[in-house]
Amino acid sequence: MSASRLRYLEFPVFIALYLLFDWATYIDPLYGLNITPWNPDPALGLVFWLRHGWRAALPWFVALVGGELLVRGMPDGWTVSLLSSLWLSAGYGLLGAALRRQFGDGGVFDSRDRLFQWVLIVVVGTMVNDVGYISVLSAAGLIPAGQWGEAVLRFGIGDMVGVLVSMPLIWMLANAGDRQRLRATVWRAETLAYLALAIGVLDMVFGTIATSEFKHFYFLFLPVIWAAFRQGLFGTALMVFVLQAGIGALVKWNHAVYIAVHELQMLDAVLALVGFSIGIAVDELRKVSSELKQTMRLAAAGEMAAALAHELNQPLTALGAYGKACEYLLERGEGGEVLKGAIQRMIAESGRAADVVRRLRDFFRTGAMKLEPVDAGQLVAGISQQFYAQLREHGVELVVGEIPPLAILADRLQLELVLRNLLANALDAVQERPAGARRISLSVQRLDGQRKTKGKQQRGGCLQLTVEDSGKGVSAALAARLFEPFVSSKASGLGLGLVLSRAIMEAHGGSLWAEVGGHGIFRMALPLARPIGHDGEQVGYAA
Repeated sequence: MSASRLRYLEFPVFIALYLLFDWATYIDPLYGLNITPWNPDPALGLVFWLRHGWRAALPWFVALVGGELLVRGMPDGWTVSLLSSLWLSAGYGLLGAALRRQFGDGGVFDSRDRLFQWVLIVVVGTMVNDVGYISVLSAAGLIPAGQWGEAVLRFGIGDMVGVLVSMPLIWMLANAGDRQRLRATVWRAETLAYLALAIGVLDMVFGTIATSEFKHFYFLFLPVIWAAFRQGLFGTALMVFVLQAGIGALVKWNHAVYIAVHELQMLDAVLALVGFSIGIAVDELRKVSSELKQTMRLAAAGEMAAALAHELNQPLTALGAYGKACEYLLERGEGGEVLKGAIQRMIAESGRAADVVRRLRDFFRTGAMKLEPVDAGQLVAGISQQFYAQLREHGVELVVGEIPPLAILADRLQLELVLRNLLANALDAVQERPAGARRISLSVQRLDGQRKTKGKQQRGGCLQLTVEDSGKGVSAALAARLFEPFVSSKASGLGLGLVLSRAIMEAHGGSLWAEVGGHGIFRMALPLARPIGHDGEQVGYAA
């Protein structure tokens, strides 16, 4: 079937559904008119209007007249029925046009701000429309004298609550993408659990407690909050619609005429709005969390690229040198063991490069580590050499204290990433100082026994490496948030390097922190490796 035929088929389907909604919710009508406690059919019409614009006006008018004829039996005659239906068509149409202008044909419930805008437009639009509709009925003599205000209140609240409670779920069902997400969200065993809770609470509030005047209504917040926190807006939309349908059915079944209907409806509207607010907040938090994870992955990729650039530089340089040597040997016609040795070294360097790529890839994907004894002196010397050119260019003095012969069991590449990040931050910090006052110092010390370092208990001694700089230091306010994502003291910084560095340190059983002071102080602590041996012969290390 062509798309144009499917589009025109939507009109009779809409009319049929509208009449079904009208018939199902024609409960406790005031004066036998279209004035009922809950009117979800305008919600269906507004969703239809958002999709089709003014082309929805004629089908909606036909549906309204059909409801007067088929559901209520035309109690106010043809003339008044046509006039009232015409008024409602125009009023609902203006409300739909306002929603369409504000939100377009999508994104109505994307954020809390848009939710509150939608609520405001619906409340104002339904009340204005209902005043005109009840005035038409009153002018025709269908509303008893002195009852105009009550009729406006009943019909206005019925329309407002019906739209607020029903429109989110109808909107989700009307859009293919949202419909698929709704199915994926609520098609779970947990959904049956909170629906069962809702049925039990409904029975308690409106069934067995028949004389409580619904003072236990607040119990209905339990399944709504459950659905909102676990499944966001989509679970909430289903939950509040089911609750409203259950409330309507139970009130009618119990003939609960002793409670003011508008009070019950307002309670239900508050219930729905609280649930929607929580659900949208949960969805927003999950979206932010997903975006944060993506950003962290990109930051990790940047760190990985920097690490690869450094770690591959030496084997690639060696490969180039051995390649030129092979070329030179071939030009001279030499072979034998000399050429074979050069080729073997090329193979070894290529294997080393592949090992570097694999280890870094495994860490950034899964956190896997290759533990090996790492000498503290060699670690500091290697990183210091990498920064030699930059330090000289910016006139920065690097002071490396005496390093005791200590070893740690760790992944060397990962520790180099952490130390490289700390030195890069220190270099940025001291550049704000005048020439001659730019100084960075590295020191290593052993902390014996059990020592609690920033909440972590280090046993059997640990190595503490300190990076100090002559920059302006870290304030108490910044120190409290420095290791949170996107917090940085640098204007161009993303605030992710320290987050990744701390994650690496904690994966090694260590810690990383900053100290408050007039100059920069960062410390990292790692458990020392313990020699393993027998008969006085060392055979390895243990953490």
